[in-house]
Amino acid sequence: MGSIVRIDDRDDPRIAAYRDIRERDLVGRAGHFIAEGDVVVRVLLNASRYAPVSLLLAEKRVAALEAEVAGLPDDVPVFVAPQGILDAIAGFPMHRGILALGRRAAFPPTDELLRALPKQALVLGLFGIANHDNVGGIFRNAAAFGADLVLLDSDCCDPLYRKAIRVSAGNVLRVPFAQLGVGEDMVGRLAAHGFETFALSPAGASSLADAPRPDRAALLFGAEGPGLPESVLSRVKTICIAMAPGVDSLNVATTSGIVLNHFSRMR
Repeated sequence: MGSIVRIDDRDDPRIAAYRDIRERDLVGRAGHFIAEGDVVVRVLLNASRYAPVSLLLAEKRVAALEAEVAGLPDDVPVFVAPQGILDAIAGFPMHRGILALGRRAAFPPTDELLRALPKQALVLGLFGIANHDNVGGIFRNAAAFGADLVLLDSDCCDPLYRKAIRVSAGNVLRVPFAQLGVGEDMVGRLAAHGFETFALSPAGASSLADAPRPDRAALLFGAEGPGLPESVLSRVKTICIAMAPGVDSLNVATTSGIVLNHFSRMR
């Protein structure tokens, strides 16, 4: 069982990783991440790829996680503080009252991840998506529709940013992902592993409704506004979602849900 540690001082060095959360979000946590809220923390505590380092709970929320706390290893402390102290530690009102510090997982190289996928596989590729809400929403959809892997280019934001994890309802911790380095060729890598790749674009050459479902499908999404670069669109099949006149595009997370639903139903 994780050890319960009472915290009565916002400057207690034992909870330094939780102090001024928003500012720390911007500079990173050296191999760790913050999980926030009941749902997300439960996912972390049951995740196979990530390990909890510690928990920080408001006094009133301890009972809600009693069973999970009882199952923690002895070396995972559970810090408990009055709501006012917790808010002072975080630097803003923490209404959810449940935080955890997780340890980042080291995934295998991208080629190894792709090679290990089953014969029938569904992969998402993200280009330049820097909005944490959108990344979180895409991961939530990826989990809901059974995607096997998410690849992000070097211009995407970190999926393990606190807000992205929260918006994903913890599913960033469930769906494997890899972030490519600057200049790495995602399209070429997918082709080398037998994937037929479809790029989403308002100017797509064919409709999503007519898109086939190959055994290995990769779906590419770009940031709202600029979309996917021409250097990507020119190398793959482009598809669009039929919409009412006068509406040219959808939010990228919404788009991913619609497209994933189409491809997963045909599996």
